[in-house]
Amino acid sequence: MTLSDTIAGLLGLNANDPLQFGIAAIIASTIVGTFMLVNVAIAGPWAKRKITATFTDRIAVNRIGPFGLMIIVADAVRLLSKELIVPEKVDRPAWDLAPLVIAGSALFGFAVIPMGSGIQVADPEVGLAYVFAVASLASVGLVMAGYASNNKYSMLGGLRAVAQNLAYEIPLVLTGVSVVLFAGTLQLGNVNAANTIVGAQQATLATVGGIEIPSWYAFVNPFAFMLFLVANLAEVGRNPFDTPEAPTEIVAGYQTEYSSVYFVLMYLGEFIHIFLGGAIIATIFLGGPAGPVLPGIVWFLVKIWAVFLLTQWARSALPRVRIDQLIEIGWKGMLVLSFANLILTAIIVGVVV
Repeated sequence: MTLSDTIAGLLGLNANDPLQFGIAAIIASTIVGTFMLVNVAIAGPWAKRKITATFTDRIAVNRIGPFGLMIIVADAVRLLSKELIVPEKVDRPAWDLAPLVIAGSALFGFAVIPMGSGIQVADPEVGLAYVFAVASLASVGLVMAGYASNNKYSMLGGLRAVAQNLAYEIPLVLTGVSVVLFAGTLQLGNVNAANTIVGAQQATLATVGGIEIPSWYAFVNPFAFMLFLVANLAEVGRNPFDTPEAPTEIVAGYQTEYSSVYFVLMYLGEFIHIFLGGAIIATIFLGGPAGPVLPGIVWFLVKIWAVFLLTQWARSALPRVRIDQLIEIGWKGMLVLSFANLILTAIIVGVVV
């Protein structure tokens, strides 16, 4: 049962009436969206600074509120109160819509992510295809922002972004398809639904020293897991793949001309995509919200924050590659390896089945 079904039942709404069920779905979407935005609000202004400071042996925010947590409120007030500066000769409709497209595309992806027992807005049979499709809409927003800003650095950032997304989204999807071959379905599901991607990972793969190892696809196919992690770093624009922004080369890339609330939306979109990438990794490789003792929602948070920690480690530890190297790695390396992984997976599944 999805969160929308649960809310419809609690409010006495008819699940067979499209209008009434739509109201329940909107409420469920608001709850899930707010929950993820709270995580992003903690990650962006506060956790990012704390993690980076730890890696680089510096002192991060620690004076505004306990552990510096009130920097979240201070940054929100500071950024939202700034003047919104609109450069001359921008393509205003596209320039205005780009931040909404970038942030909204990631939020829509969480609609099908299972976060715990019954905490899922919807569970369509094409769940994995849906989440890949809506996440890829961010590329449209990046191009809009780069083109509409009437700035050569923004334009270069937009072109870099679309070239990078094309080079790494295909390996990302192909690696996801290898999981679909194992599970035999595109439906993400939950821990109680056996014929879904999450449900298929609930069995025991092996027992080592009395410890049961779950059949998470990260253990079943670690090569695909590593490929997906690398491709995800490129998709969310984290080192060594942060060339669309590249502050030392093109100022801030596609977001150079954005300020005030528009900059907040661009910044928000970046971190929502990082968490969406973590949610996809947790769902298709790490058993979704499954885990011992603790509730599913807690394990889900642990897994997506672990992926966030990995992205911040990469940001602090790995040097940026040149744009030509980045494209070469994507087309000549990741694409070939992802096809090899897909073919090998198909052979293994064909032989075993």
